Amino acid sequence: MKKLFVRIGAMALASAVLAGSVSLSSYAVDRSYSYNYDYWGDVQDSPDFYEPCKTFTWKDLNLDKKISNPQGLTADGDFLYLCDSGNNRIIKMKRNTRESLEVVEIYDHFNGKSSDNTFNTPTDLAISEDGNIFIADKGNARIVKVDKDFNYLMEFGKPNDSSIDKDLAFAPTKLVVDTAERVYAVAAGINKGLLKYESDGTFTNFHGAPPASYNFVDYIWKKFASQEQLMKMESFVPTEYSNCYINEDGFIYAVAGSVAEEDLKGSTVQNVRLLNLLGSDILVRNGVYYDGKYPVYGDLYMGSGGGMTGPSQFIDVTSFPNEVFVCLDKNRGRLFSYDNQGRLLFCCGGNGNMDGYFRNPIALDHIGYDIYVLDQLDCAITVFTLTNFGELVFTAMEDFDAGRYNESLESWNQVIKYDGNYDLAYIGIGRAYLRQKEYKTAMEYFKLKYDAENYSKAYRQYRKIWVEENIVVIVIVLLVLFLVPMIIGKIKSIKYEFATADIFKV
Repeated sequence: MKKLFVRIGAMALASAVLAGSVSLSSYAVDRSYSYNYDYWGDVQDSPDFYEPCKTFTWKDLNLDKKISNPQGLTADGDFLYLCDSGNNRIIKMKRNTRESLEVVEIYDHFNGKSSDNTFNTPTDLAISEDGNIFIADKGNARIVKVDKDFNYLMEFGKPNDSSIDKDLAFAPTKLVVDTAERVYAVAAGINKGLLKYESDGTFTNFHGAPPASYNFVDYIWKKFASQEQLMKMESFVPTEYSNCYINEDGFIYAVAGSVAEEDLKGSTVQNVRLLNLLGSDILVRNGVYYDGKYPVYGDLYMGSGGGMTGPSQFIDVTSFPNEVFVCLDKNRGRLFSYDNQGRLLFCCGGNGNMDGYFRNPIALDHIGYDIYVLDQLDCAITVFTLTNFGELVFTAMEDFDAGRYNESLESWNQVIKYDGNYDLAYIGIGRAYLRQKEYKTAMEYFKLKYDAENYSKAYRQYRKIWVEENIVVIVIVLLVLFLVPMIIGKIKSIKYEFATADIFKV
C-alpha cells in the first residue's frame, strides 16, 4: 500500500512538472518495439531510439556467391569488413551512404607467404592505428597479421603456457588490438580471460579473467566431500568470454555469452565488463531502482515466451565516443544500450523476420552513430540509424559533458515532450541544474525519480548555501537559546538569595 501511494504521488508530481510546458499529445510519436525500465522495475514503452534503415543481403552487395556462416563484422572509418567464414574469405565494403554499401575487395588469401596463405574459417579481425590488420584465422589455429594490402607480416600461435591443456585445439574467435599493437584475443575452450600477446608475438598472460561462480552450499559441501564425490560434482570455473571491443581510451569491453540466471543475480558474475590495463573490471553500475541496483545484463525478466528461456546472452558489444555502449543479445535478438554510468538508455529489437528483427544475430559494430548488425542465419547486415528522439538524448548527454548546461537542459526538456516516462531525462535535468548551482530545483527533479545519490549531492550544497545566507540569524538564535536560560537561571538565583538573606533572621 505504501508503494502504491508513493507511485501515485510521483505521477502527480510529474504531471505538475509537465503542466507548465506543453501538452504531450502534440508530441505523440509512433511507438514500436523499443522499451525501458522505470524505477519500479516495470517495463515502459518508449519512442524508438533507433530505427532500421536498410538490410543488405549478398544480392544487394552484388556478390558472386551467397554469404555463408558469417561470424565477424568490423568497422574502420567508412569501411566495413565482413568475415564470410563459410566461404573462407573476408569482404571489404565501403559505405557511401547509409543506404549504400559497395564491395571494394574480397580476400581469400594473403601475400608474401609461399604456403598456407589461405584463410580457413576467419571469424574476426581488428585494425591497428597503423593500418595493419589482425585476423582470427580459426580453422588454421592462428592469428595472422597483414598490412593494409594483405601482405603477410607475422602470426600468433597457441600460447606455450602450462595452464592450457596441451591437447586443446587452438581456436581464436575474437580479438582487439591496442595502440601499441598488443593483441587481446578470445579463444574457444579457454576461460582464464583474454589471451594477451605483445607486438612481437610473445604471449605474456591472461587479461581480465572473469570470476568463478559457485553456490555457497556446494562450496561448503566440497570442503567435506570425499575424493570420489568431488569427481562427480561440478567444478567452480570462470565463464568464457564470447567477444570483446576496445574503446578510444584503450579500455576493453568484454562480454560473456553463456551465464546462468542464478549467477547473474549474484554480486560477482557479470556478463559485460570493462577492463583497464591491469585487467580489473571498472564498469560503473549506477542504475538504481526501488529494490536495489539495476544490473547491466539485459532483460530483467527471463520468461520462456517464443521458446526462448534464460537470461540475455551477450554475443558482441560496441562503444561510441560518448561512452555509450551497446550490447547484442543473441538469445532474444535485442540491442541493449547503457550510458557511462551503467544506466539503461534503450532496449529494442527481437527475433523475427521483419525489419529490425533478427533470426540469429552474431556481431555488431558502428560507423558514427549508425549501428550495423550481422545476422548469421539470414547472412545479412542491418543498419540502424538514430531517430529524432535518440538524437535528442545523445545531444543532451554530449552538451552536458562539454559543459553546455543550458543547451543540455533544453534538449532534455524536448526529450520529456517526446516521452514523459523517460527517467533519465529528469535525472539529466537535475544534473544540469546541479552544475548551474540551482540546487533546490535540482533536488526537485532528483526526488521525482528517486535518485538518492544525486539528491544528497544537491542537498549538501543547498544546505551549505542556506547556512551561509542565514548565518547571522542562526548565531542570534543560538545565542538566545544559550543566553536566555542562563539569564533566567541567574535571576532565579538572585531571587533565592534575597529570599534566604540574613535580614530575616532575628
